[in-house]
Amino acid sequence: MKLIIDNSEYEIIIEKKPKNRNTYIRVKNDLKIYITTNLFATENYLKKLIEQNYSSIVKMIEKEKIKINNDSGFRYLGEIYDIVYTEYCDISFGNRKVFMNKNFDLDKWYKKRAQLIFREHLDNIYNKFSKKIPYPGLRIRKMTSRWGVCNTKTKVITLNLELIKRNLIYLDYVIIHELSHLIHPNHSKKFWALVEENCINYKQIKKEMKEF
Repeated sequence: MKLIIDNSEYEIIIEKKPKNRNTYIRVKNDLKIYITTNLFATENYLKKLIEQNYSSIVKMIEKEKIKINNDSGFRYLGEIYDIVYTEYCDISFGNRKVFMNKNFDLDKWYKKRAQLIFREHLDNIYNKFSKKIPYPGLRIRKMTSRWGVCNTKTKVITLNLELIKRNLIYLDYVIIHELSHLIHPNHSKKFWALVEENCINYKQIKKEMKEF
């Protein structure tokens, strides 16, 4: 099945599962429309479902396009650079350009920079935090669905390496979010009040982060 939107064609993937009672529609970063449903869903039912949810599907596609655009190019600390490949250096920054050797290990470089910058921001926020908390351990790794994780038992916070690509206000918010879990290991009203106490504009930052 396919769906035409503004002269563009989008593939519809039907996933029928025996244990599914409900039907879900999602658009992934490949810009395909995924419909997960039960084994008894008919083609007519699915066509009607798509018609009824047309405007929602359009919004989901536009949202994914924004995410894709926000992830394009070479990004570092909220800036976007055009990549120019060269044999004369590992990596060097110019005016809106980054000069990079084709064999350069970019992930290793990102992680090395993140270890310095994330630690510096963690220390700064920890020293200003409004509640007394144990100093946490820090781990950095790539994550696909979370910006940060707090293990309240081991007192270790894990930060997503991808934050090194974004403006530092997002890193600071995630650190505050995870430190707040050392007081409230949930997302209760008290938790969000503590987050706001340390990051007054967290709602706007949280909203912006949904676009990437």
